[in-house]
Amino acid sequence: MILLLAACFISVLGLVAGIGYWFLTSPAKAEPKAKVVDEPSVFYEAPKPVTDEANLLRDIGRHWAPKRSARQETERKLRTAGFRNPRAIETLQGIKMLSAALAALGVAAAAGFNGHDVRGMVIAAICAGGFVSMLPERLLEYRARSRAFAIRRGLPPALDLIVLGLEAGQTLDQSLSEASRELRDAYPELSSELAVVPLELRAGYPRAQVLTNLARRNEEPELTKLVNLLADADRFGTSLAPALRTHARYMRTRRRQLAQEQARKTTVKLVFPVFFLIFPSVLVVTLGPAVISLYSSLIPMLAK
Repeated sequence: MILLLAACFISVLGLVAGIGYWFLTSPAKAEPKAKVVDEPSVFYEAPKPVTDEANLLRDIGRHWAPKRSARQETERKLRTAGFRNPRAIETLQGIKMLSAALAALGVAAAAGFNGHDVRGMVIAAICAGGFVSMLPERLLEYRARSRAFAIRRGLPPALDLIVLGLEAGQTLDQSLSEASRELRDAYPELSSELAVVPLELRAGYPRAQVLTNLARRNEEPELTKLVNLLADADRFGTSLAPALRTHARYMRTRRRQLAQEQARKTTVKLVFPVFFLIFPSVLVVTLGPAVISLYSSLIPMLAK
């Protein structure tokens, strides 16, 4: 019974998590009539068709909207993960509520099928619903970390392309557009972020505000350093190409140092699996036959 209950719970959990992740990552779930807010570069995207499933999730999430402080934190997480739709918070809340309800119903039905009373069914439903409702947040944090890592990995090649464009006589806007176009296949996350900068500049926003929005959208420390470098160069009128070349060299050196640091930590991290997993197995293999032989020889002697 316990195995059946666990299997039902894991099946429902995997199904709900997969549906929620698909709704979050599917590009066809955008809102066609997005309202223009104070900072359109942070929460705005082009109109796209909306499906009935997305409308259902948003209708459910609209009744469970978080408070203002929690809403700002959720907006920050969604912005960092790459979801810029103004109604993304409602979709996320709808996913959380629907997944929790489905998991609670599934586990309660499995508990009742295995002969548990009403109290056991209620406790199992509450535990399952509470656990599953936290999964979308964890998936969102994982996507934000993965996206930040992808952006950080693509910064040195992007800087090289920007330097080439500047040295060829292009402006910073043209260099960013060209770098975004060239990085579209290799680093799509960074390419999409760099493509927004020339568009905002063309729309008439000040360069300082556009660079600040670029840093706020991602909250990646390396990208923030690059934004500060570009802002200082634009403010003081210094040459960008040498500064960007030096910054690219610094980022590659920093990445190599981090890789060396992780490699040196490997020997320390291997102590625990070696001591608790491999060493007992070696003892069993080497000393096991000797112990069995000794035991089989001593038993007849003790019996006499």
